[in-house]
Amino acid sequence: MLRAIEPGPAVVVCSTCRFSADQREDGSGQRGGALLAKALRQVQETERALAGVAVQEMACLFACQRHCAVHIRAPGRISYVLGGFEPTEAAARAILEYAESHARSADGVVPYNEWPEGVKGHFITRTPPEGFVCS
Repeated sequence: MLRAIEPGPAVVVCSTCRFSADQREDGSGQRGGALLAKALRQVQETERALAGVAVQEMACLFACQRHCAVHIRAPGRISYVLGGFEPTEAAARAILEYAESHARSADGVVPYNEWPEGVKGHFITRTPPEGFVCS
């Protein structure tokens, strides 16, 4: 069930997430999570400054109440699950901009005034790294 990957900063995309709150798939039968992963990679191809965070896919993050969910993580840092995105280039750019700031931070905390507008209101959980709790 588990598959080894290279450690490092990543956006883990729920590849099986719904397209929207009301639709499981888009008009061509594609899931929102798969479309969001594609959009993330397309943004990275055109904006090399956003390519420092790996885009990884995983079936079901168990955040089913919020479609198009992602897990933003980096070693030794607090990680976050976000959801409720549209699988668009704008959402992908905001996610990657936040993930890049998260990766550069010492502990995973990005000051609110540095958050891209596109991620505000999308946070679901935060999880401390192994061996730590948040105070």
